[in-house]
Amino acid sequence: MMYFEDFESTGVVESGERVVTEGDVMAFAALTGDFVELHTNEAFAKTTKYGQRIAHGALVFSISVGLATQMKLFDGTLIAFVGVDKLRFVAPVFFGDAVHVVKRVVECKPLGDAQGTVTFESKVLNQRGELVVAYLDRLLVKRRPGCCPAETADRP
Repeated sequence: MMYFEDFESTGVVESGERVVTEGDVMAFAALTGDFVELHTNEAFAKTTKYGQRIAHGALVFSISVGLATQMKLFDGTLIAFVGVDKLRFVAPVFFGDAVHVVKRVVECKPLGDAQGTVTFESKVLNQRGELVVAYLDRLLVKRRPGCCPAETADRP
């Protein structure tokens, strides 16, 4: 379990891998209603610059969120996923590609004595180490109980 204060000295952390399958893409299309042919129609996709179907960028981003939670960094201390900034879909993810997430803390901002936000630079890489998605994500995390007596002593 990592509290807000623990993230201030965290280096780079890396998730395990997950293979993106045709089933993932079709289930995502059905769930969201996004049946764009580049993702769902093999014959059409062969006529594009990619030459084959690719995963939805939003699916790859969503998978990256799941991979991050599987690292168990936030178990018991995560309050909320506050936001995402500078989301970029850099390169296609093809069926059968294995993706993983590399996260680096770029900012820790205390919000009182009970919580704080941690901002990560997050990169999703494929099995060749190529960047496919990048973003900054901000999480609201519990502070360690009793960690900040000086801050609480100044309050009325």
